[in-house]
Amino acid sequence: MPPKRAAAALPSRKAADAPATKATGKAPAKKAATNGAKEAAPKKEPAKRGRPAKPQADEKVKAPAKAAKADKKAESASPPPAESQESQTSKASKSSTKSKTTMAKSNKRKASSEPEAPVAKKVRASALLKDDEKNVVPTQRMHIYVFGEGSSGELGLGTAKNAIDVKRPRLNPLLPADSVGVVRIAAGGMHVIALTHDNKLLTWGVNDQGSLGRDTAWEGGLVDIDDNKSDDSSDSGDDTGMNPREATPTAIPEDAFPEGTKFVEVAAADSASFALTDDGLVYGWGTFRSNEGIFGFSKTSVVQKTPVLIPELKKIRHIAAGANHILALDASGNVFAWGSGQQNQLGRRVVERTKIEGLVPREFGLPRRQITQIACGSYHSFAMDKKGNVWAWGLNNFGETGIPEHAGEDDAVILKPAKVENLAGKNMKMLYGGGHHSVGVTEGGECLVWGRLDGFQMGIPMETLKALPEEQVKRDEHGRARILKVPTAVPGIDAVYACCGFDHTIAITREGRAYSWGFSANYQTGQGTDDDIEVATLIDNTAVREKKLCFADAGGQYSILAAPAEGAAPTTNGTA
Repeated sequence: MPPKRAAAALPSRKAADAPATKATGKAPAKKAATNGAKEAAPKKEPAKRGRPAKPQADEKVKAPAKAAKADKKAESASPPPAESQESQTSKASKSSTKSKTTMAKSNKRKASSEPEAPVAKKVRASALLKDDEKNVVPTQRMHIYVFGEGSSGELGLGTAKNAIDVKRPRLNPLLPADSVGVVRIAAGGMHVIALTHDNKLLTWGVNDQGSLGRDTAWEGGLVDIDDNKSDDSSDSGDDTGMNPREATPTAIPEDAFPEGTKFVEVAAADSASFALTDDGLVYGWGTFRSNEGIFGFSKTSVVQKTPVLIPELKKIRHIAAGANHILALDASGNVFAWGSGQQNQLGRRVVERTKIEGLVPREFGLPRRQITQIACGSYHSFAMDKKGNVWAWGLNNFGETGIPEHAGEDDAVILKPAKVENLAGKNMKMLYGGGHHSVGVTEGGECLVWGRLDGFQMGIPMETLKALPEEQVKRDEHGRARILKVPTAVPGIDAVYACCGFDHTIAITREGRAYSWGFSANYQTGQGTDDDIEVATLIDNTAVREKKLCFADAGGQYSILAAPAEGAAPTTNGTA
């Protein structure tokens, strides 16, 4: 449990909007002007998903601003820990996209001359899962649908027309199920990694810190987004262009991995990507960011531009990514964490002078040999044990861990794994974290939500939330509901899966329909509007209406849906 601290007012917008996960710092406001974000944090290198600035304990809570729509493609801020709600609000669109200047530089950069750490050529047999224990290779090919912000290539639509602001789900024509055949996919802050049926790792989106794992230097002219405008694009005239080598799904060269490597799972952080093999090894590339900017990928590599084996890990079953931290679950039921630990998301204390040690995967305070599931939010983490207990740790200034103690205080964190008593006996099936809210699905189909609610992150009518007693809702000094402290079911949803963007949520029902709610400034809810979506609303258009959806994932300002491809013959990765 977190240490006692003096009572404090609810985190201000600068304080409360701490670091952010699978998504960009923004909050209840529409596309707020960019000035506020610059005041909240010193200017740093562009980050993938803009992160709120460090909390200021003495700032007062202000009501969510309904700012006038501003340029969506504002310069991205670097990822910090908690920040004010106003600041996060104004970062909503700012941090989710790149400015004209930043984009132009990014697209024309040359391949880095920085030496790359070589891929390990030989692995000890003891580090590998035995043949009869190997991770199951996925075989189900999927149709991939994308929507939201695409000005940095994160939708993987290439440089074709209508690739920028996609308001409703669109089948990605560059990822046909019958030929490309995506079987796994993961959304990072502003990039995506996908595993195909024939064992290729495709990446697309922003590659500023090597998150794509391949060279994307482009000497051709930039594609002018304004020339590609159509009815499905933004009305803004300030966009620059896209690098086709970033915007187009492209495979990482096969020789980046040892011959015979087969992949089973992928994960994407803000500026890094990871892939798990059938024999339990993990490869990664990119970098982690801290409050001060680029933190590093490992103790020997700041920005890892090509895949490298993570040597400390062996016999791994699953991996999960937050904004700037990773979890790995091994075959014995132990969990390892590494990355930036400034918000205690690694589950162990990180001392400033030795914080680089956080880049080394290590076990921490979870019960040994007991864990069956892992999940991440932007700056918080979850684990589930064999008895069904849910454990959480990391940033908690909006109660995103599900542990109500100190929720609403600046810099509130859960220092080490603690049981989430509010989920005891709920028979949880899965968990997923957003920027400052979380979602869980029970075996019975309940879609439970908790954490920050002032940007419609809960999908529950605000009038219902306002009427809840003090034990369930934290209010600010003006009496406005700000935090849902107790996991509460979203009405009308019989869920089998759910995921979070930074401030929006998508749930998949037993019937294969998708519902979304929350922040929608960049159309990331797929509802065709940039107005926030208050309650769980069916995502419905001709692209997905007749499909039985099975998966969803989200970055800060875009989302992905997937449906199994009918008639696509199952294959084992690398073989027909």
